[in-house]
Amino acid sequence: METSTITSIKESIHREITPLNEDDCFLIFDRERSLFTFPIHFHPEYEINFIVHARGARRVVGDHIEEIDDHELVMVGPNLYHGWENYRNTGTQILHEITIQFPRDIFEGALIAKNLLKPIRDLLNNANRGILFSKETAQLAEKRLVSLTQKRGFDSFLEFQSLLYDLSISRDQKLLTNISFQHNNDFHNSERIEKIYNFVRANFNKRIMLEEAAGMLNMSVVSFSRLIKQRTGKSFVEFVNEIRLGYATRLLIETRKSVSEICYECGFNNISNFNRIFKKKQHSTPSEFRMNFNGVKNVF
Repeated sequence: METSTITSIKESIHREITPLNEDDCFLIFDRERSLFTFPIHFHPEYEINFIVHARGARRVVGDHIEEIDDHELVMVGPNLYHGWENYRNTGTQILHEITIQFPRDIFEGALIAKNLLKPIRDLLNNANRGILFSKETAQLAEKRLVSLTQKRGFDSFLEFQSLLYDLSISRDQKLLTNISFQHNNDFHNSERIEKIYNFVRANFNKRIMLEEAAGMLNMSVVSFSRLIKQRTGKSFVEFVNEIRLGYATRLLIETRKSVSEICYECGFNNISNFNRIFKKKQHSTPSEFRMNFNGVKNVF
């Protein structure tokens, strides 16, 4: 394909204006359709999406792309790209989707800081990377979501809060995007981890030594490595590479820079190493990822 014919992928991402008014607590939509028809989009509100009977469709959340099963329950945070394309779903079954949208300020203030609401606070924070809930959680939530569409007034708000809490403590949640995909990603594991995260984010395009990072916290390499593993579930090298991949996927989505340019700009030392690490994490090469993302046209 000629370079002159390639358009920036970012231009195809739609800024959705939701119907939420400033006085609304949340909105819920209950819809049936044969196929997905809306472009990849983002908006400043949180969103919860429940979908059934769309096996073979493909989910896009940030830099994450994956084929879905027959029960889908996902939560995305403010301004995170998201959408569903038809992909292998042929529309032989009528898909059912329930969407909840609610503003960022609904849980701001002293109340959300209370210990009792910590699970919801963590849920909202994790939603900045997109959360995929387990199939079991999706199945259990289905009846409650349908019931919520039929409630009115304060009862609906109470049920909405109860649903959020139950989702927040559900098992086997999966975060979808890389750590650094969002420019303003929050990372609150601990002050020490946040300090290291900010250091890596500021220096991801350079060589980062384990000894240097450990020294920032006045820790031995062994103790520092153990801390990173306990807090992130990753080795320090994996932690750094995930941050680099977050920037790389954003550049692949939003710019026309070559894979080689992006490789070195994000701190990888050679193309083959970049391709290997990228494919292990994203299940595609950088070029394939860009083509897949560019091809996404239809969503919920």
